Amino acid sequence: ALVAAVEVMSSLVLAADDPAALASFYGALLEVEPLPGLSSSHWRVPWPAGGFLELYAPSSSRPQPRQPGRLALSLQRQADGTGAVAVLNGWITAALGLGATLQEPSRQESFGAEAWLLDPEGNRLLLLVLP
Repeated sequence: ALVAAVEVMSSLVLAADDPAALASFYGALLEVEPLPGLSSSHWRVPWPAGGFLELYAPSSSRPQPRQPGRLALSLQRQADGTGAVAVLNGWITAALGLGATLQEPSRQESFGAEAWLLDPEGNRLLLLVLP
């Protein structure tokens, strides 16, 4: 018997103390408009590769405390005529202006220019500019 194909959408889910503010931060970095989600405490940021970054305030009955970890979001861009480091430094400046914190200064690697930051709620964020 043939089984009907089911469309599956993928998303990244991130708990947030202030989902609207964090959606604005990622919307500005990705140059997209955040969308209201399924409730007043849920926002969706269109993800460039498809799907969404889902930001929500956890229920008080199921809290999600902030915690360090090895998982991080990575946003990537292509370098332009000014070079990967120049593009990255401009992106870092924009992120810092939006409330991010620089964890490590930018550096040139064999695969591109990268910098590690923390978003306004302390989540690890890698900005990567490919050559």
